[in-house]
Amino acid sequence: MERLLESYRAVPSTATVRLAKPTSNLFRSRERVAARGLDTSGLTRVIAVDAEARTADVAGMCTYEDLVAATLSHGLAPLVVPQLKTITLGGAVTGLGIESTSFRSGLPHESVLELDILTGVGEVVTVSPTEHADLFRAFPNSYGTLGYAVRLRIELEPVQPFVALTHLRFHALADLIDTMDRIVETGALDGTRVDYLDGVVFSADESYLCVGVRTAASGPTSDYTGQRIFYRSIQHADGATHDRLTIHDYLWRWDTDWFWCSQAFGAQHPLVRRLWPRRYRRSSAYWKLMKLERRYDIGNRIERFRGRPPRERVIQDVEIPIERTAEFLDWFLAEVPIEPIWLCPLRPRDDTDWPLYPLEPHRTYVNVGFWSTVPVRATEGATNRRIEHKVSALDGHKSLYSDAFYPRDEFDALYGGDAYRAAKRRYDPDSRLLDLYAKAVQRR
Repeated sequence: MERLLESYRAVPSTATVRLAKPTSNLFRSRERVAARGLDTSGLTRVIAVDAEARTADVAGMCTYEDLVAATLSHGLAPLVVPQLKTITLGGAVTGLGIESTSFRSGLPHESVLELDILTGVGEVVTVSPTEHADLFRAFPNSYGTLGYAVRLRIELEPVQPFVALTHLRFHALADLIDTMDRIVETGALDGTRVDYLDGVVFSADESYLCVGVRTAASGPTSDYTGQRIFYRSIQHADGATHDRLTIHDYLWRWDTDWFWCSQAFGAQHPLVRRLWPRRYRRSSAYWKLMKLERRYDIGNRIERFRGRPPRERVIQDVEIPIERTAEFLDWFLAEVPIEPIWLCPLRPRDDTDWPLYPLEPHRTYVNVGFWSTVPVRATEGATNRRIEHKVSALDGHKSLYSDAFYPRDEFDALYGGDAYRAAKRRYDPDSRLLDLYAKAVQRR
């Protein structure tokens, strides 16, 4: 903590305060900054796990990989574990996160009991539903522009050693969404409790729900950290298939191949995969390769060599009300040449007002994730902007971890402009931290 505060005090009063982060899961281009960031080296550990109370105190820059390793030893896990190992707890709370428990547990910030935040004035304040409640509610989706999480106390839940999976194939997206909706409403499939739920769309007539159930029953398990690839294991001709994973491997099933994006680096080719060291088959390794590609514009150089137009990144997660999700998917598959598509249902847990990402309480949404590139159109970000319009037309919301193109007035209306400015005036009156619009849209 003292190193963090000392590094804050060392930042010139005219300079913007930023974190010095060894990893990132943001996909926005941004201005290159030479200034030294805040020292977060003391904020990377699990402080304590209270197995009896089912809570954990965690430093803000602790990765979920380290957090899960600490909690699984007690037979516990965070209520929501985002898909990638190097996502930090503080990052998931200030920048949102989601996974296959979100249909019953909401988003990561909903299981935060209290947290310590370093504000823009250089003070560490403890916030909770009853203490500095305005900052507690405005912090999710603020992306470090209202302060940085130093310590978080979160809820944990019991888990079992294994997860039994059923992969259900659908030939019509409407049928998949109807089944998903019933599972969310009842918490069960054919009378059996459902603990985990997500899905994958490969095309309009090939989509799957992946239904997970906790189990202590011993038996053989699959391994998707070697030659086998998890998302390919989902596909089959008809009906249902079954699989089993350890709870550890289930929580990180998407990390080994960065969902399916490892294909862009050749890591799914059988020969390349045999030569690719297992320790580098993880999202953090692919992220480093992507940074190099973006720095040297390798992809567009290749496209120009082939006589093709440059590519626009379309790396987005959007939340669509479940009753409009089939409509969005039909539009997307017809208009945007990207597949596969990830589906993850979510439902806010309670009536708490989270003004910077105002999902309607107790309403079911579906996170639709798509991560690739498309040919550049006439204007910068044209495809992303069309998606933004469609999401708004369907009463949805878009995560801000990647490129955004909203005009200021539309952005304020969607992301709690009045509440944000009130919190900014109170906790960062001198604007030592970036403004949310400047960070998310203007890429500063």
